[in-house]
Amino acid sequence: MKHTLGALAGVSALAMGLSAAQADTWRYAFEEAITDVQGVYATKFKEVVEEKTDHEIQLFPFGTLGESADIMEQAQAGILQFVNQSPGFTGALIPEAQVFFVPYLLPTDQEHLARFYKESKAINEDFEELYAEQGLELLSMYPEGEVAMTTKEPVKACEDLNEVKFRVMTNPLLVESYKAFGATPTPLPWGEVYGGLQTNIIQGQENPTFFLYSTKIYEVTDHITYAGHNVFTTALMANQDFYNGLSEEEQQVIEEAADVAYDHIVTYQKDLADQELAKIKEAKPEMTVTILTEEERECFKAAASEVEEKFIEMTGDSGKAILEQMKADLEATATE
Repeated sequence: MKHTLGALAGVSALAMGLSAAQADTWRYAFEEAITDVQGVYATKFKEVVEEKTDHEIQLFPFGTLGESADIMEQAQAGILQFVNQSPGFTGALIPEAQVFFVPYLLPTDQEHLARFYKESKAINEDFEELYAEQGLELLSMYPEGEVAMTTKEPVKACEDLNEVKFRVMTNPLLVESYKAFGATPTPLPWGEVYGGLQTNIIQGQENPTFFLYSTKIYEVTDHITYAGHNVFTTALMANQDFYNGLSEEEQQVIEEAADVAYDHIVTYQKDLADQELAKIKEAKPEMTVTILTEEERECFKAAASEVEEKFIEMTGDSGKAILEQMKADLEATATE
């Protein structure tokens, strides 16, 4: 309750300050700390915009203005000009965005991923239209690293997740994924995850490696497992009315800033997972780290086809077309 009241107070203060705020100040909220991947991306974006225009970018890290659902509402309402949010949270708003949670669809190879997000027709054309229908201008999608499961008991096969209450984002397809893996998926906002693990309300969760370290989630779990099942995706969006009201020159600067920040974050992440994993091992030497073999991944891969069918069932022809386009884009970007 204290957290909620604090977030509401922050939003209220921001809203009341809108009329007094200078017209050249743009507000940008994201789901992580300023030192995490989204924060590093936002900082580079801010740097380019402020260098090339008279505008100032005001950054709001996670928790400043509430949870993920809160900042999306504020972006759609025009309180925020920019919002950085994972498709995991926009899946209810844009069902097709759940495609990023079809297991084993995305490769874990960083160079392939970098080409795919930059060149994909599905992302840069199809999703741009879908986001526009929700009053959002999609500026960039980018990867944040391979997702790892952290649990209280070792995971070597799907049966090890049996009856494990596994925290997932409030995303219908992610719920279906962990059902297919054998777990009991439990949707929770991020602010409740550490305490949930600490009190055993949940026994597992997933996130990219850097986030496991920065949020200290390793303190309340004992095993890290890499099954290669997914890569965490996030997206930068602008309020569409705001974006459409800009001059052509300003729009070009925003597009350039998004491109520069994309290239910067791809380079930044190259060795990030290994570095942060080393920090976790140093902080908690008893933490076990397991990379599943191809044989151990078989049950998870078998479940992927079931989840893919669920995705098509949820999203119909539109989702099926997006899925097929993404597969074609992945194939086209597999080699340079």
